[in-house]
Amino acid sequence: MRPLPPSSIGLLRWFTRYTRWYLRRNFHAVRLAGEPPPAVPADTPLVVYANHPSWWDPLLCLLTRDVFFPRRRSFAPIEAAMLERYRFFAKLGFFGVEPNTARGAVRFLQTGQAILEQPDTALWLTPEGRFRDVRERPLQFKAGLGHLATRVPQAVFLPLAIELVFWDERTPEALLRFGPPVTWPPGTGLDPEANTTRLAAELAVTMDQLADAAHARNPAAFRMLLRGGAGVGGVYDGWRRIRSWLRGEPFQPEHGRS
Repeated sequence: MRPLPPSSIGLLRWFTRYTRWYLRRNFHAVRLAGEPPPAVPADTPLVVYANHPSWWDPLLCLLTRDVFFPRRRSFAPIEAAMLERYRFFAKLGFFGVEPNTARGAVRFLQTGQAILEQPDTALWLTPEGRFRDVRERPLQFKAGLGHLATRVPQAVFLPLAIELVFWDERTPEALLRFGPPVTWPPGTGLDPEANTTRLAAELAVTMDQLADAAHARNPAAFRMLLRGGAGVGGVYDGWRRIRSWLRGEPFQPEHGRS
């Protein structure tokens, strides 16, 4: 059996705490639209695949893992050159692949299959393979995800939509939404190209639903996963604070409030 990529529990726990602090510092909030992901039995392989709008995606996925899948051992592919540059990630469950090469494709499938053959694991992917605008359609997936579904047909594939928007605050909102789990009945899912098409379509629907929620700009329609800073700061917030004090009201730093 192929060995799994190394993952230090202690180091992952520390980096998750750092990620939470870093996201709070740079976002007004991380919010979830729709329902939380369904419970997946520990002996069922899990693949979470997401769109890739920004540099922030791995950190948002790490937070999502901590909130919803804290007991699963999580792994993710990364470009081999980047892993060589940031070797720290090699201790967090990342494994290097060479993009757009036959050797990289083989490495991804072999390692991905080995991970999913172990109980209580999760594989996190951004199958578009590069940064793409959330409005770009159709989604263009690399072929590896469809081939992986053929090799591990018993896995649950869970689409995750990510979008970053500015609403009323100085810092942005990070918005997430899970789609329905994608599974294949026994004896199906043997066509990699058809698998890729189906998985891309499911993620596109989830992204469209998240876009509608983002456009509505209604925080009450979301579940708060992490709350960051608020307000503009400086003279503007200083005046607002004084005004609240003069009125005998508690100061609310959110820009849309007094």
